[in-house]
Amino acid sequence: MTSHIRTTARWGRAAAAVAGVLVLAACQSGPSGAAAGDTASVDDGTTITMWTRSPTATFSQTLIDAYNASHKNKVKLTVFPADSYQQKVGTAAGAKQLPDLLAADVVYAPNYAAKGLFLDLTARVTQLPFSGSLAAAHMKAATAGGKHYAVPHDIDLSAVFYNKVLFTRAGLDPEKPPSTLDEIAADARKIAALGGDTKGYFFGGACPGCQLFTSWPMIWASGGTVLNDQGTAATLDSPQAGKVYSWLRQLYADGVVPASAKNESGPTWTQSFLDGKIGIQPMGATALQGMKEGPDLQVGVAPIPGLTGGSSSFVGGDVLGIGGNSTHAAAAWDFIAWTLSDQAQVDVVAKSKNITVRSDLADNTYAKQDPRLGVFNRLASQGRTPISVNFGKTFNDTNGPWTATVIDAVFGSGDAGSILKQHNAAVTESLAGGS
Repeated sequence: MTSHIRTTARWGRAAAAVAGVLVLAACQSGPSGAAAGDTASVDDGTTITMWTRSPTATFSQTLIDAYNASHKNKVKLTVFPADSYQQKVGTAAGAKQLPDLLAADVVYAPNYAAKGLFLDLTARVTQLPFSGSLAAAHMKAATAGGKHYAVPHDIDLSAVFYNKVLFTRAGLDPEKPPSTLDEIAADARKIAALGGDTKGYFFGGACPGCQLFTSWPMIWASGGTVLNDQGTAATLDSPQAGKVYSWLRQLYADGVVPASAKNESGPTWTQSFLDGKIGIQPMGATALQGMKEGPDLQVGVAPIPGLTGGSSSFVGGDVLGIGGNSTHAAAAWDFIAWTLSDQAQVDVVAKSKNITVRSDLADNTYAKQDPRLGVFNRLASQGRTPISVNFGKTFNDTNGPWTATVIDAVFGSGDAGSILKQHNAAVTESLAGGS
């Protein structure tokens, strides 16, 4: 699938009612001896089942093909549509019919770990010589009660993309990306002044996932927060958040952003940039894989800045764990461990212009060939992944409270900061488990 759709599916699709379904798995337990303390790994010809969502299918299958070609074990992948994945996993958990390997969007990892969908991998993970270099945000999200239940599988993260061709046409230095939100605004205005159907900036105004993926790093880089450390309360009523969404509102009101941004719900939110019509747009790093550069599009990347400087990123993607009822834990771990190895991370992941999940491999051969990959790899260790058991229903569900919050803040009447304060209680109620 194309990378721009892949990012949209991650952050822009409505989430299933995962919390209610996954509670069925709370009493689930794995096979005796398959969890804590077990470090076994075998490659004996076992067929291992694996599930993933459609946005991650190509990435997962590429690793699987390389593993199957060089091992006795064989991994068989089943792919489900992103919108129905949480419901499918919850039903399988309740029936104790989970696969041997289960990939999950990192924002759902806290729920999966808390509900017993994964086996305890602590002993296996800690024996890895590079365990300390595994993507910190993913590891934190998949840790519960001090135990590791999954490892990083696929990393996507948000960054600023800019069109060097339009920078040059607008008299800007194509090798000097903006480093503050004020600089983004100034550069975007110069590009919009080129006229025609060229605009300076774009965002998915009706895509709640796209908005948090790209605007929350602006808040973090400005010294603000969006959630408390426990993920049970929103802090969207901060001065930093108010200024960030006021900034977005002003760009839209001034025509620097296309009018279509207001109704963009996700499926085509990067298309105008790909067509060479947008100067600057934050989006997912995986979008780079599908971009065809030419006379109208030469792509530069940079970290997402804050109001006066700094930088941050929303680190998304998927984690991978062993299903709670797997009877092939040792064979499943053989695959997981291999995906984290130097060979897999460099010769498969990095070679395909993906982000390595190990910080000690960030400066790999392929990253040296394309400096943009180096930017992404550095962001992987610097960015954040908000952790909340109720993240999905609060932020990714289009019927959740975040959707109304961000739409009102950017397009509503009245002060953006005041609007965020009005909505903050509803977001907190959802995070805390309320309706």
